[in-house]
Amino acid sequence: MTGRTVSVREGGRLARSITVGPHLLTADEPEPLSSDTGPTPGELLLAALGSCTSMAVRAYAGRQGWRLDHVGVDVRFGSRGQIVKHVRLTGELEPSQVERLLKVAGRCPVQRLITGDVSVATVPTVVTTVRRIAAPRPLPE
Repeated sequence: MTGRTVSVREGGRLARSITVGPHLLTADEPEPLSSDTGPTPGELLLAALGSCTSMAVRAYAGRQGWRLDHVGVDVRFGSRGQIVKHVRLTGELEPSQVERLLKVAGRCPVQRLITGDVSVATVPTVVTTVRRIAAPRPLPE
């Protein structure tokens, strides 16, 4: 997993600007909640899972020297709250190779992270605005 910090800053309505190193992304919610200027946070999670799965499968097939021409991953939320991940493998692959690639697809780092026993530590920083009260005017003489 990356060691870079992901920074999130407010934009208009519910839109958020996300910075990861030199990369800038946008997260938002669809109308009427917001302006739909980017994927929702949940969709970004699905994108992370799908891209990690694809990368893991591609890297493993490459290390093995297998003839994997294309790997495609479609990810969505199912009706019961589960994540449904479709992995499409194209190439001259033996059944045992397909089986191994599907095992790799189920063990990518993001999938292990979201299905494991993960804890999130929230570190609060509270900034308060100090209101200055104008000095009282001198009383007229």
